[in-house]
Amino acid sequence: MSDQLAVMSTDYERFRLSRRTIAEWEDGARTDDRSGSYEWWYFDAHLADGAKVVVVFMNKDLGAATAPLSPQLRVNLELPDGTMSNHVIAVPADQWSSERDHTDVRMGPGNRFSGTGLREYQIQATAGPVRLDFTLTADVPAWRPATGHMLFGPSRDLEFNWLPAVPQGAVRGAYTVGGVRHETTGVGYHDHNWGNIGMQEIIHDWYWGRGLAGPYTVIASFITAAPKYGYDEIPIFMLARGGRIIGDDPAKVTFDPREIYTDDQTGKPVANIVRYRYVDAEDTYVVTFNRQRDLARAIRSPRTCPSPSAWPPGWPGSMGPICGSPAP
Repeated sequence: MSDQLAVMSTDYERFRLSRRTIAEWEDGARTDDRSGSYEWWYFDAHLADGAKVVVVFMNKDLGAATAPLSPQLRVNLELPDGTMSNHVIAVPADQWSSERDHTDVRMGPGNRFSGTGLREYQIQATAGPVRLDFTLTADVPAWRPATGHMLFGPSRDLEFNWLPAVPQGAVRGAYTVGGVRHETTGVGYHDHNWGNIGMQEIIHDWYWGRGLAGPYTVIASFITAAPKYGYDEIPIFMLARGGRIIGDDPAKVTFDPREIYTDDQTGKPVANIVRYRYVDAEDTYVVTFNRQRDLARAIRSPRTCPSPSAWPPGWPGSMGPICGSPAP
């Protein structure tokens, strides 16, 4: 075991995982909904008509890991004209269910997030005047960085875990607003997170982005742990071409943030340009994210920092949020 206090675990045996394949049960329930854990299933899409949508089925807010089961449905819709419709619906605990051997999450009448074979997903949700009914079909196979388990602390018993079950997929379906149905297609993404401690308690700052350029799909992140975990760094990178993953070794990635400034409200470092350089033998790939605007900023306690599910539509492809208590 290394001396690092924050690592991406490669202990496949501990988590009963295969190095080479992702099993369907991995996108099923990974917690028992009890106090001391949280879990959510996330979907977003950029639609051909210009709309953007985010849907999250949560067993509780990620900043409230110590709370009992308190389900939330989050639906964010940005219409083609820029009109925003953001909803957070509390659902009674007795209306929540999630299967362990595959993806099938239900919360209240008509709200369901289900999948078959890590290949095709159905997302149905109603919040206020918004009704969503989409099918997501994977173009890039399910992937995880090593075990997908980020472990913190000397005993490595604090977890933030991540499975990008659909790094990129084709979307078809409809959204209904005020009784008017809009059928469309698009490009979408689905991931699944769970853990046993609020992110802001273990992470000082992070960058996360994903994108599509020609035949290439990329997911990239760089996480810096909180001071009590030594500011340890966890790089994450996945590159796919034509639907096939061609690179995901973090040892081959160089992270290059540029034009860094300290946000005057949060005290967090923010880079206007983030560049990932992936060198694999004779092939070199460079992925650059340019900051254009701030989508979210918050100064809150570790238990109430906005989760990814609360980020506005349009977040995919952006850099990580400005969020947190002032940095030491």
